[in-house]
Amino acid sequence: MEADQGGGGNQDRSSHIMHVDMDAFFVSVELRDAPRLRGKPVIVGHPEGRSVVLSASYEARAVGVRSAMPMSAAIRMCPAAAIIEPRQALYREVSVRIMEIFDSITDLVEPLSVDEAFLDIAGAIRRLGPPLEIGALIRRRVSAELGITASVGIASTKFVAKIASTRCKPDGMLLIPAADTVRYLHTLPVQALWGVGAKTVQVLARLGVHTVADVAATPLSVLRRVLGVGGEQVHRLSLGIDPRPVTPVRTEKSIGAEETFAVDTPDDAVLKRGLLALAHRTGARLRQSGLLARTVSLKIRYADFSTVTRARTVQTPVDSAQILYATAVQLLESLGPRPMSVRLIGLRAEQLEVAGQTFLQLSLDRRDDNWRTAEAALDAVTAKFGSQKIVPARLLEPGPDRPSSNRLPPRNGPG
Repeated sequence: MEADQGGGGNQDRSSHIMHVDMDAFFVSVELRDAPRLRGKPVIVGHPEGRSVVLSASYEARAVGVRSAMPMSAAIRMCPAAAIIEPRQALYREVSVRIMEIFDSITDLVEPLSVDEAFLDIAGAIRRLGPPLEIGALIRRRVSAELGITASVGIASTKFVAKIASTRCKPDGMLLIPAADTVRYLHTLPVQALWGVGAKTVQVLARLGVHTVADVAATPLSVLRRVLGVGGEQVHRLSLGIDPRPVTPVRTEKSIGAEETFAVDTPDDAVLKRGLLALAHRTGARLRQSGLLARTVSLKIRYADFSTVTRARTVQTPVDSAQILYATAVQLLESLGPRPMSVRLIGLRAEQLEVAGQTFLQLSLDRRDDNWRTAEAALDAVTAKFGSQKIVPARLLEPGPDRPSSNRLPPRNGPG
């Protein structure tokens, strides 16, 4: 599907912001190896335990399956769906190639996730043609080189480009000329605006506000009164105002990992083993990214889904898994007796800065240097043989949530 809103849109050079998003990315990658499943409901996710849906085909979405919903609920909702175990390494490989295609179009690429990005193509128009031609070129290359499909939204702002790509899915392209932006936005329901979730929809509905046009017609003072400071943002978006540029270099604000246990656990030993595994995953990612963390954050989600977080700033920025682990354990112990069993545990490294731009305080404890040396060796082994070839000895201990083997259970949380 290709569409052009308004006359002369193909030559509208003011619409130079593009949002390119792969269609059902994980599923699409898997279907390259299983073409017999095309046109059928497909779900990517671990079928056992309390895993969540990572991706669903549009046939599965048609009956209500959505990303991040529990796999058990998705399977009940769509029992005929083919379930495919995720292959994260493959998805990362395809993601790299997607970004290489984007980078060949323009230097101004702002990735949002593994399969989507904003592109500012203003500098590419003279070389590659008007926006719709560039969008068509990207879609052809993604299809021919990667065997998957992409949807492309083109507009004069990031916000409207994102709306356009969403509205033309799957496998479509939609350009909203700058002159038609407000008219187009005013045809949409209020939930199309960023920041307007289910609760905000209810609040606005009580005012009789149901569309973007209604928001634009509502006095700013009223929106401020009912939505607080967010009222100004919603009002600006309803008028198509979004001055944010495409930012090609983004410094990660945090790096971390989470683990959802197969069974809710009250056991400190199980929680600490989980933290150790998360600390090594997080430390490895910090070192791979050349970053150091000044703050360590702990997240606990209890059986009733209530969540508690605690954070501590360390004396010296770190990338060591052992220091991350020790700090997280201190935070865990500071919580005192827990009111119930734990469903999920998470660890994040925050307040990140580039290694080499910080003067590190030298440690008088030889153990710190020993840990750094050991973890550097672990990085080298992992790079050569893969992440499951060597793990800390404490992670080999069997527990009530883990079989007696050196394999960790499937990861359900983000990495």
